[in-house]
Amino acid sequence: MALSSWKTFNFFDVSEVKPSGEGRSTSIFDNNDLSCVCPGSENVFLGGFDGTVRIVSPAFTVSRSFHAHDTGSITHMKQVEGTSLLVTVAEDLSSEPILKVWALDKTEKKTGFPRCQSTLSVQNGRKQFPISAFATLDDLSQCAFGFANGSVTIVRGDLIHDRGARQRTVFESEEPITGLQFREGPITTLYIATTGRLLTLVISGRGQGQPARAIEDVGCGVGCMTVDKKNGDVVIAREDAIYYYGMNGRGPCYAYEGSKKLVNIYNDYVTLVLPPSISAPAKSSALRRFGGRQADELFNTSTFTLLETDLKMVAHSETLVSQVKYVFAQWGDLFLLSLDGKLFRYHEKTLQQKLDILYQRNLFVLAITLAQKGGVSVYQMNAIYRKYGDYLYQKGDYDTAMQQYLKAIDNTEPSQVIRKFLDTQRIHNLIEYLEELHDHHKATSDHTTLLLNCYAKLKDIDKLEAFIKTPGDLKFDLDTAISMCRQGGYFEQAAYLATKHGEHALVVVILIEDSKKYPEALAYICRLEPEPAYTNLMKYARVLLEHCPEDTTQLFIDYYTGQYRPRTDVVVSSAPTSQGGASTAVFQSLASFLLVPLTSLPSFPYTGRQSEVSRNIGSVTADIPEASEVAESDAKESVPEQQYSTPSPRTAFSSFVDHPDEFIIFLEACVRTGPSTERDMIDLYTTLFEIYLSTAKTREGTEKDKFEAKAKELIEKENIPIDTSNVLLLSTLTDFQDGTIRVREKQGLRFDIFRSFTTAQDTAGAIKALRKYGPEEPQLYPAALAYFTSSPRILQEAGSELDAVLRKIDDDGLMAPLQVIQTLSTNAVATMGMVKNYLSDTIERERKEISNNRRLVESYRSETLQKRQEITDLATKPAVFQARRCSSCGGSLDLPAVHFLCKHSFHQRCLNQVPGDDNAECPVCAGNNATIRAIRKAQVEAEGRSDLFLDVLRTSADRFGAVSEFFGRGVMGGGGGE
Repeated sequence: MALSSWKTFNFFDVSEVKPSGEGRSTSIFDNNDLSCVCPGSENVFLGGFDGTVRIVSPAFTVSRSFHAHDTGSITHMKQVEGTSLLVTVAEDLSSEPILKVWALDKTEKKTGFPRCQSTLSVQNGRKQFPISAFATLDDLSQCAFGFANGSVTIVRGDLIHDRGARQRTVFESEEPITGLQFREGPITTLYIATTGRLLTLVISGRGQGQPARAIEDVGCGVGCMTVDKKNGDVVIAREDAIYYYGMNGRGPCYAYEGSKKLVNIYNDYVTLVLPPSISAPAKSSALRRFGGRQADELFNTSTFTLLETDLKMVAHSETLVSQVKYVFAQWGDLFLLSLDGKLFRYHEKTLQQKLDILYQRNLFVLAITLAQKGGVSVYQMNAIYRKYGDYLYQKGDYDTAMQQYLKAIDNTEPSQVIRKFLDTQRIHNLIEYLEELHDHHKATSDHTTLLLNCYAKLKDIDKLEAFIKTPGDLKFDLDTAISMCRQGGYFEQAAYLATKHGEHALVVVILIEDSKKYPEALAYICRLEPEPAYTNLMKYARVLLEHCPEDTTQLFIDYYTGQYRPRTDVVVSSAPTSQGGASTAVFQSLASFLLVPLTSLPSFPYTGRQSEVSRNIGSVTADIPEASEVAESDAKESVPEQQYSTPSPRTAFSSFVDHPDEFIIFLEACVRTGPSTERDMIDLYTTLFEIYLSTAKTREGTEKDKFEAKAKELIEKENIPIDTSNVLLLSTLTDFQDGTIRVREKQGLRFDIFRSFTTAQDTAGAIKALRKYGPEEPQLYPAALAYFTSSPRILQEAGSELDAVLRKIDDDGLMAPLQVIQTLSTNAVATMGMVKNYLSDTIERERKEISNNRRLVESYRSETLQKRQEITDLATKPAVFQARRCSSCGGSLDLPAVHFLCKHSFHQRCLNQVPGDDNAECPVCAGNNATIRAIRKAQVEAEGRSDLFLDVLRTSADRFGAVSEFFGRGVMGGGGGE
């Protein structure tokens, strides 16, 4: 790259170093005795033509001086870095050059000068030529001397301790030596520059002893060769360019035409001193008129330049009136000494000052490179990027500006950038910035919202999916992303996010409320653990029952019967229905959209098959399962049992509102399984009975009969836990007579059953009830007689049943004939012809009974008269005893004998009578007499027992007969029976 294309800056502050101390008008550098300058660790060393060394302090005062050489001038000096050793080389063309090593920290007692550690005469084959180049290693183990005659001498040895040294001429050339530089490493190489060539010579290590190898057929002038200590490269300034040489030969070069006088390395800069470019013969006569000296000084101006080769810029350039004598770096600054004895300090500006200069010229790319090379902090780098971005934005280069904002994203307020790109035409840049914010985990929920809105505005689904599918940690606010996807209509993406991050409730909400994919939502619920599955099922039960009634009902059954297991199988139906096929296709598309294995996602456990519960409501027998059902069943059985607390069935009742058929299936399944508690059992049976009746009320024909039959079958089972009052209430509200009858039967209210039929004027039902309950409830017949004759229609419907009722009443004596007549005469419905037979039979029977009663009365009268006569005879007439045998033993009767008025005689010994006991009783008649006395005693006691009489009167079918009987026993008249 030509140096003319490099930009020039002023990165150095130049100031002339004034002599310190009052009254001093001349500088220590302003004299003709200065032969060389050497920067040291803390001081600057000045060598004089008289062999004197002056040590200059940072205050630019001579802090110390000593006479180093007796003859010759000091042409070369070097202080060993990090030590107090100083090497001086003095030359006098009348003798060989002298090298001395001085210990500045040690003083000779006699002279007060530093101690000279060693002295060495440098040999050049007894050829008196000046030293044109000098170089030494840091440990002074080897020193190289180049002479103007083209020879190079190497001195090896311990110069510090003066233990001897060896010299050898290692190179000879017809061209004078113009530069020497060491490159240290595993192999120590000496670079040798002549006026016509550049060579390398290995002086230690592998390859030592081989002749010098030319690497360039072009040399350099004296003072135009130096070394960059940072990388060890040798830098050579030629008239056409500046060249770098490394281990592998020539490296980069930078074109810069013009003759060069001096080259040095200062920090990252290459310092160049260019001599005057106008030759003396070219001076015009007009210029000579200025005068001799003034004209010479004008034409002898030099150019001093500092190059930054890495950044390809000129850090400083100026024209000096006087030519440059020395350039050296010390105390952190660069110093230039001119021939007129003036010393100039070049102080490098701070990095921020240099950056400000670049900012003023809008050279932000160079500023960025400079800051990176200066090792500034990330914060400062981002500030530069931000300034560059602002500059590009003002120019209208929005794409490049965004690249700079992206680099400065770590410590830039996002709102400052976002506001610049809110225009619709710059939405792509805005998206890029927002994406980067999320990648750096600096995005807020507002940024996520804005990014998703941008995607939605561009309808860029690919980018949206790439954003939400970004692997690794979550880089955005999940709730915000899901919310924005839902608002923008990207329901599949919202479902993906919710599924990926375990937001089960949100997945179900999206599938149901947004996507309206009810089968997929149900399938997802079936994949969840029991607790979240139950929560989501109860939340959307009504919606799912509306759109997927069979599958939802089956899920309810599985969960409430304790059979629920999260499904992991993928159902492949051999013959899917059209609805199932569509649902499966939709789900598979969703599954392919999600970045998780299909087996871990919701499939359709019910789609494409018949429900395990028959479509015929109430049928207990399930359909024959299809192949898909068998596969699903096997997969379900392989799932380990899940333990969860089965909820009370009552919690599901409200979900089946407006879905009676599915509700019946659910209740029947729960009843078959058997509830866990008595309370649940009561709820199930009662609700099932109620739903049977309510469904039957809304149906017609066979459907109604079917549900009523189910209700009747349910309440006729043994030990059903339905409260009788509930059955009666529900049956009454739905006009279900079988239920009412069943309750009254259980409670023994047969008369109420019959009365319910008569109230409803259901003659057939009344006849049926009469035939069923009449034998056990005789009072039904009088009621039936009154009902049958209540209206002509009912009488006609009863038909011959009226005669049967009359016969039953007559046979069992349930009503007196007069009562029958009174009942029939209440309504003018029954005719005499209808009761003619009954009346004739009744009259005939009454006549016969009266005749029998009269004959019985006559027999009782004659028997009573006879008994009275016997009693009178016993009391008034003597008794004759003619018995000859004992009524007890049958033996001949002998004295003493005992005779009773009943005509029975006994031996006294056979009576077992105690002497003096006059209350003897006939053993033969004693039993009958005891019975009569007991009857009489009971009659006497019954006189005071009116409750006994009333009880018999209440339970007797013939109450008049009962009164007559009690009167005849003598308990009605207080001794009338005596």
